[in-house]
Amino acid sequence: MSVKYRKAEKSISLAWTGASGAPYGLRLLEILLQNDYQVFLMISSAARVVLATEQGLQLSANSDKAKQQLLAQFNEVAGELIVLGKEEWFSPPASGSAAPKQMVICPCSTGTLAAVATGMSNNLLERAADVVIKERGQLILVPRETPFSAIHLEHMLSLSKLGATIMPAAPGFYHNPKSVEDLVDFMVARILDHLGVNHALTNRWGYDKHNVSDIDY
Repeated sequence: MSVKYRKAEKSISLAWTGASGAPYGLRLLEILLQNDYQVFLMISSAARVVLATEQGLQLSANSDKAKQQLLAQFNEVAGELIVLGKEEWFSPPASGSAAPKQMVICPCSTGTLAAVATGMSNNLLERAADVVIKERGQLILVPRETPFSAIHLEHMLSLSKLGATIMPAAPGFYHNPKSVEDLVDFMVARILDHLGVNHALTNRWGYDKHNVSDIDY
């Protein structure tokens, strides 16, 4: 694989796993590409099933074909999408000397949560997360499960203690969403905030209904 190196602040690893929440992953990918990011995308087999079920997208197992299918979902993107297979061990995310400093697993299944928390590294997705942790990078996991068992919570706590950010897919309603897309954008906006990516997906709390200087305390 020949990949052109980009500066760390414009390169990121993104993983989709078998939890419900495919719209979050697709929207996050779209915004990152619109912001001229180089995105290393890893997709589990279960994630392909979820994409087909929730989005009607029958994503090819061939990386090049999957890339073209995904780009066809978006209107305009400036960044670079690189779709990786689960055993592409010579790709940048597999090594601390080349991996992006940021990674998001969205959506994150509880199986992936467990594998990352215990350092399994049985495939590229798990190895990429392990690399970000060991290199003291930024790892964000977006689990989508309910209720959480004690096992799930213990894995989340372990990862949080290691510096990872646990951000359950729990959109708010105070911005008065009018559609499913509004709920998706709320969650994606929170992820982008933590990544330091500029966006205008949602209104900021306190700035859409009030002039802060007029508030009577």
